[in-house]
Amino acid sequence: MTTGTAAVPEAGSPAAGLPGFDPTAGDDQQSPAERPSHWLRMLLGYVRPHRVTFGAAAVLLLASSGLGLLQPLAAKALIDRLTENSPIGPTLTALTLLVVTAAVMLGIGNYLMLRTAEAVVLDGRRGLVRHLFRLSVGSMRSQAPGDLLARVTTDTMLLRQIASQSLIDVLTGGLMLVGAVVLMAIVDLVLLGVTVVVVLVLVVLLSMIMPRIRTAALRAQESVGEMGAALERVLGAFTTVKASGTEVAEMERVDVASRTAYHQGISLARWGSVAGTTAGLAIQVAFLVVLGVGGARVASGAMTVSALVGFLLYVAYLTHPLIQLVSASTYLQAGRAALSRIAEVNALPAEPLDLPATPTAPVAVRRSTHGLGPASVIFDRIWFTYPGRAEPAVADFTLTVPAGGLTALVGPSGSGKTTVLSLLERFYDPQRGHLRLDGRDLRNWDLNELRASIGYVEQDVAVLAGTLRENVAYATPGASEAEIRDVLRTTRLLPLLDRLGGDLDAEIKHRGVSLSGGERQRIAIARALLRKPRLLLLDEATSQLDAANEAALRDVIQEIAHHTTVVVVAHRLSTVLEATQIVVMQDGAARSIGRHSTLVRTDPLYAELAKEQALV
Repeated sequence: MTTGTAAVPEAGSPAAGLPGFDPTAGDDQQSPAERPSHWLRMLLGYVRPHRVTFGAAAVLLLASSGLGLLQPLAAKALIDRLTENSPIGPTLTALTLLVVTAAVMLGIGNYLMLRTAEAVVLDGRRGLVRHLFRLSVGSMRSQAPGDLLARVTTDTMLLRQIASQSLIDVLTGGLMLVGAVVLMAIVDLVLLGVTVVVVLVLVVLLSMIMPRIRTAALRAQESVGEMGAALERVLGAFTTVKASGTEVAEMERVDVASRTAYHQGISLARWGSVAGTTAGLAIQVAFLVVLGVGGARVASGAMTVSALVGFLLYVAYLTHPLIQLVSASTYLQAGRAALSRIAEVNALPAEPLDLPATPTAPVAVRRSTHGLGPASVIFDRIWFTYPGRAEPAVADFTLTVPAGGLTALVGPSGSGKTTVLSLLERFYDPQRGHLRLDGRDLRNWDLNELRASIGYVEQDVAVLAGTLRENVAYATPGASEAEIRDVLRTTRLLPLLDRLGGDLDAEIKHRGVSLSGGERQRIAIARALLRKPRLLLLDEATSQLDAANEAALRDVIQEIAHHTTVVVVAHRLSTVLEATQIVVMQDGAARSIGRHSTLVRTDPLYAELAKEQALV
């Protein structure tokens, strides 16, 4: 007999550890997502939609295992007939049918089980991705993108292993173990007692090993996550790394994390091998003990040779179900961590967005509110503090933005200007005060409808991989070619279109690396303008434009402000000299409000800003 080895999950399969979780802690220190009842409910929840296919596969595999249990009895009957010189044809035929039927059932059952497992992974990924897209901006910024990617890919992939192997291994392994014990009792109770003693010793040993496997699995996952985070740090700032000449230092950082992951993976493999070897050794010891005791009983006439052979076949047969159970337990330790990590993402605060369950499902068309005219906004004593910070970003902020016209937010860095725009988009909700759009509190707006009314150009401009058309019409995929070319003309992007051969479907490289900073910024502005928003938010929209393009865009903004409410965050005061109202912000509050000519005379801070930019 060969020693069985339990399958060991690949080191770090789910690619990062549980934040704040100590793998050495006892159950009393576990989070709710870590408790067995929680992750078992999660697992059953993933399987439930596919219960028919799963049930059919389970029945076939259990039936195959049941037929396998009958094979040693058939072999015993065959030996008895040979001993008695009786015809063996019918018995041999029956044994052959048992083997063939069991093999066919096993093949079909395995196919159905693997098919179910793939469906479980698909559902798990769809559900997780749907929740990720519904996360609030604050929730997303609290997570490492590389870790979230790992949860969507490798953590959900582990669901396949659990659904296709671990669950069915527990079912079939348990059935085979119980069935073998029952049939062994029928053959000989004395030898069964000997076997049970050896198996009990195995159970005690495994109960001591399994917690170590779980600890090793969690630490391996955590170390792989650290390696991913280190690599993400480099890829996210690749130009900075090159310019700083820190390739060697960053490479060493990733290498240290890689070596840690390697050592933790070795630890996981070691304990998994110990578990498998222990199970195999226990069966070998049981076989030898049964052979010795059984041989003595045959010699004394207490049992027949055929009974001893049948019992030894059952002892050998125990190897497979025991290895199945050990392997399933090993995978479930890693699977438990993966399910807990998925549960942690699902527990992150999400926005009340109306998204379909799957990308192909029908979804209601966003309601356009452009025909309602420009929007009015009222900030009524707004307070907001970012999570984890002590000082408020916006403190007792009060402002009325009239419908139509240009409102500019100016002030030193950190005064809360960008936060005001984030509150308007409902990326965050204020802790105190009321924020109203058209007289209605923002919390009472349908979020899809609210954002359909707003055009937003963020400070860190995002250009997506794809064509120029896809980037400009990103939020309005139904826009006509004439409309797209019109906003390109408005934002002075026709030279870029000419450079691309006049083709709107020309490819733009990843993150817009083939574009200038000003071109990327103007694409974002064109994207916002194409939506014909009632409220246009511009966060430093002209920061990367040269003087000529800034002046041109300033004229465009002034024109838009005649039929749209425009709120601009500006460091360059030259872009907002003609604003309807300029709001000077300091320490999260509106220090003063007025036009340029008034503020230069009445507000020392604004006067100083204007002087620094040679505007007075």
